[in-house]
Amino acid sequence: QLQVVESGGGLVQPGGSLRLSCAASRFTLDYYTIAWFRQAPGKAREGVSCMDSDDGSTWYADSAKGRFTISRDNAKNTVYLQMNSLKPEDTAIYYCAARDGRLCSTREFEYDYWGQGTQVTVSS
Repeated sequence: QLQVVESGGGLVQPGGSLRLSCAASRFTLDYYTIAWFRQAPGKAREGVSCMDSDDGSTWYADSAKGRFTISRDNAKNTVYLQMNSLKPEDTAIYYCAARDGRLCSTREFEYDYWGQGTQVTVSS
């Protein structure tokens, strides 16, 4: 069964950093468009960042611009989300999702594979 697995979440103080990883099982990530979504308590899931499979173009939510960076290591079949200058409002479960399409999308139904999520808590 094809799947993606997230890791790297945890508890961090405001202003701190975390790097989330999204590793693929049984398929090659660089053929897929990969997105990070997050869901905060009591809120709908939202797109955070995306890297497409066409030319590696990236997209960031306004809340992530200038603080988060998405990257791909094809040798490790892993996509990363580097998160810096974290704020309490970044607290959420972060999900990695893969879609068999060339371009980024924030529409959840367009993604074929989802991980179980990793908890990120930003608190002092």
